[in-house]
Amino acid sequence: MSTGMRRGTRGTAFRETMLGTVRLEGEDRARAVRLELSAAADRVLRPRGTTEARITGRIRIAGWADDPCAEGELEISPLAGRRIRYRISFTAGDRRLTFDGWKSVTPRRPLRSMTVLPFTLYEEGEQAGEGMLRFPVTTGLVPFLASFRFPRQEDAGAHLAPRWNGEPGRTEVWYTTLTDPATGTGLWLHHELTAPADGSEAFAHGWAAVFPKDGPVRHARFGPAKWTGTGDGFTADGVTAGPGRLSGSAGALRWDLAEHADGTPLFTFPRWSWRRPLLPAAQMLPAARASYGGTFSYENTTLTPVGAPGASARIYGHGNARRWAWLHADLGAGDVLEIVAAVSMRPGLRRLPPLVFLRLRRGGRTWPRRAERTAVGWAGFGRFRSAIGLPTWTVTGRAGLRRIRVEVTQPEDRTLALDYTDPDGSHAICRNSESADAHVLLQRWWGGWRTEAEWTLAGTAHAEVGTR
Repeated sequence: MSTGMRRGTRGTAFRETMLGTVRLEGEDRARAVRLELSAAADRVLRPRGTTEARITGRIRIAGWADDPCAEGELEISPLAGRRIRYRISFTAGDRRLTFDGWKSVTPRRPLRSMTVLPFTLYEEGEQAGEGMLRFPVTTGLVPFLASFRFPRQEDAGAHLAPRWNGEPGRTEVWYTTLTDPATGTGLWLHHELTAPADGSEAFAHGWAAVFPKDGPVRHARFGPAKWTGTGDGFTADGVTAGPGRLSGSAGALRWDLAEHADGTPLFTFPRWSWRRPLLPAAQMLPAARASYGGTFSYENTTLTPVGAPGASARIYGHGNARRWAWLHADLGAGDVLEIVAAVSMRPGLRRLPPLVFLRLRRGGRTWPRRAERTAVGWAGFGRFRSAIGLPTWTVTGRAGLRRIRVEVTQPEDRTLALDYTDPDGSHAICRNSESADAHVLLQRWWGGWRTEAEWTLAGTAHAEVGTR
């Protein structure tokens, strides 16, 4: 999962919207096009050089295509190459197309050349259409300039190294969830190190689960096996979870997946709690989102995901909470929502309502700015609230001028119940669905609450509820 980034370097992120038309092959009339992109580069832009960036976003072609998960590459070379080239893959129904366009930068007409984007659509190498997009300077320039960020880059793979230092009573987890875009099937890989509280030998174990869109959930466990330790991730019983690759088998389930990290780490709990384990547990994502490819086999079925959206996450702590709820939602266009709501097992905390840790990364920004804000508001506990239950649970809250409501539904036939054992020997039950539904409503105060963004996920949300 390593991206090759050095800790402490700066990258560049920005958003861009362009409008125009396209004439498809075989059609006489032009169709309206809207392109909304988020770009991310691993270095600060170099006007006199060439910068490669990743782009994600949404392509809408009136009456023909609306793909919120378009992905591609951006070559920014305004002086060295005198062009800015866009190559984006997207879908129109069951058709896979490539958007190929470039701005030809000329010194004589710099404004026009930087704001006009001729493009061609291709399908399997054959031309499928031609069009023209324009950057709306009057309405788009200020939002475009305001969207620029220069985030500190970190190597996602560095966060996969084991944290455990031999202390008894600890649990460490590496887990991965993803959705195969071709079939709608959800996948869950869970790798766990348990160091019993009584000081007995630490062991490694875990499981894999598959959530077909139509059909029963399947799962199988691996281990327990002796923990031998590895420098860059989890390895035990023929199962590995390390930088860039996840492989192994459990019962009739087998997998070999490549992982490409996208974006900087996302700390669901405060960053300091991952560095210094003072809380009962902490969770984080080495990269806010990732894409997966490879194979996953079960029974007589073999999945071959390509660009499957998902993420890997890490947990380190003393064991499971008394009650908890978790959500990972890929919202498209590079946006992601991560939620952990939990009631601690510690005396004095176990009677409190669930503490909520919510992180929404949208357009390269993370809201709220500090993870503590959702757990401890200005007026104390309860700034963000969670009602944990099944089949539906909710989270609501406000920070600054924004408020959010999240409703997650885990249908019983798409939910898997598994037993967890803590280092002290106590037990908890988690009910997990990698094909859950979610509705997210984000509002902003403009003299009244107005909808800023809204997302509906049907069968692509990753969620879990745990109880004792």
